[in-house]
Amino acid sequence: MQIWVNGGLRDADAAQVSVLDHGMTVGDGIFETVKAEQGRTFALTRHLARMTRSARGLGLPDPDLDEVRRACAAVVDANPVALGRLRITYTGGLSPLGSDRGDSGPTLVVALGESKRRPDTTAVITVPWTRNERSAVAGLKTTSYAENVVALARAHERGATEALFGNTVGALCEGTGSNVFVVLDGELHTPPLASGCLAGITRELVVEWTGAQESELPLDVLERADEVFLTSTLRDIQAVHRVDGRELTGTPGPVTAKAMRVFDERAASDLDP
Repeated sequence: MQIWVNGGLRDADAAQVSVLDHGMTVGDGIFETVKAEQGRTFALTRHLARMTRSARGLGLPDPDLDEVRRACAAVVDANPVALGRLRITYTGGLSPLGSDRGDSGPTLVVALGESKRRPDTTAVITVPWTRNERSAVAGLKTTSYAENVVALARAHERGATEALFGNTVGALCEGTGSNVFVVLDGELHTPPLASGCLAGITRELVVEWTGAQESELPLDVLERADEVFLTSTLRDIQAVHRVDGRELTGTPGPVTAKAMRVFDERAASDLDP
């Protein structure tokens, strides 16, 4: 594997970042996950725009997007895979121990891992922990991911692939690495960004392409929704057949199936929508 680290490609065993990097010591960094299929990236422009928003939200310098594009192209070319997870990581760089940043400049790492197409349906659970919609990092895609690691481990223990969070006011928010949509009386809804959820790229495209409504939804909407599905970079649209102990249809419902079809058609026709 060839990995881009601060200006060039390195073999995996030589791709090193200091143990004093602020992303390592305090999670002071951001990242993007981009789908790479047959050597081509999907929606890269939108991912890089969100990367810049996240950097500004953390107070990091704006990333050099020309360099990031060069790095992505180099890594994809050097690591041919049918379907891959292209991971762009951008951190506060070499810094003193503690929360203060150093002045050596940010760190940029780009790596690619092989992936497999997700099943059409999956199981999810809800967890007792909450997203803080008023947090300083609400809606930012940061490397401070321990909360998601804990929740996802709980999901795996219970035979699910994702855990869903409510926020501090009991509204449905998001998954550990996905956004969530529900169907109520034939209408498609997803929590608004004000809920504290990440502005997912796939979420954004689904809203644009299907006309889904952004609606504040109580967490217990999952107990009565006609259909539920997840969106993310590598899931695209994935139907949910079980929420906690509630069984839904074993195949994508009609609204979900239509959204899947629309997404596949639109994405195939434009790799950088």
